[in-house]
Amino acid sequence: MFARDALSYKALPLPARAEMRDAEMQAAADAFFDAMKSRHTIRAVIDTCIKTAGRAPSGANHQPWHFVAIANPALKTQIREAAEEEERRFYDGGAPDEWIKALEPIGTNADKPHLEIAPWLIVIFAQRYGTFDDGTRYKNYYVPESVGIATGFLISALHQAGLSILTHTPNPMKFLNAALDRPEAEKPVMILAVGHPAKDATIPSVATIKKPLDEILTVYE
Repeated sequence: MFARDALSYKALPLPARAEMRDAEMQAAADAFFDAMKSRHTIRAVIDTCIKTAGRAPSGANHQPWHFVAIANPALKTQIREAAEEEERRFYDGGAPDEWIKALEPIGTNADKPHLEIAPWLIVIFAQRYGTFDDGTRYKNYYVPESVGIATGFLISALHQAGLSILTHTPNPMKFLNAALDRPEAEKPVMILAVGHPAKDATIPSVATIKKPLDEILTVYE
């Protein structure tokens, strides 16, 4: 899998080739968009969705990610307390006024009860380098890009399973390495709170405002 002298390039037939007419492709794209634009659900078959995330493309196929799924109540409480400590620093002067102003329509603050309420937390780690069995390090490539794609796969898989996800990125997040016993080579990049939404769940209205297609797409034919 990785750069060892014993490994060599070998071409295999493309494992999956979609044979769809233009109209079928458009219908499939429209259906997936309709599903994704309602992305406010929570709970999933965690292992299956993470297997889906593990199929994401990555630099040199090094798959530089690790996912930690947490249902343990005490551990969720520990993570909430540490995250809120960082968030209080952020909201009490750690972040510039412009950033705080930008967050006002979202309605966020230093309180993060969802980190305890959600049935599952999934913490995503990026592996800056890997280690062979003999302790030799190898370099991972395009780590942020690879982990970002895998995270997109995971969020999509959870949503397709009928679930809801709330992303959370306290900064800094180094406390997660200690809490979850992850090595120095791994950098926590995101927490996903996963489960079923409460009956009275709401979303900020600003979250429904999306850029029109002509602002996010340029086409050369």
